Amino acid sequence: MTILVLILRIIFGLFFAYIGVMHFLKPRFFNGFIPKPLPKLAVNYVAGFIEVVIGIGLLFNATAKNAAIVFFVLMVVFLPLHIWDLFKEKPAIGSKKIAIIRLPIQFLLLYIAYLIYSNS
Repeated sequence: MTILVLILRIIFGLFFAYIGVMHFLKPRFFNGFIPKPLPKLAVNYVAGFIEVVIGIGLLFNATAKNAAIVFFVLMVVFLPLHIWDLFKEKPAIGSKKIAIIRLPIQFLLLYIAYLIYSNS
């Protein structure tokens, strides 16, 4: 494992754990990101739980590879939601500009998940 991968694991482990906890502490913040037909609170809590698990998993050598797989899958699942948000009149992320910037970042996150997976 390279030092870069270790740094990425720590950064994204802490980030996912924090964001996951925020799903439970401030669930209303995430409502705009969840399409209307879906049960907002349930989807929010499930996403938060998954993000906490990813975050904790990335921090330990024994679980980093599996956490990276779930990280990758979650980013694939979120991609259509980010595309959907881009085409809304008022994106949940705040603005069209930020929604456009978020798409290439999503692909960068997919690559980071792959790097962690292949080097753990």
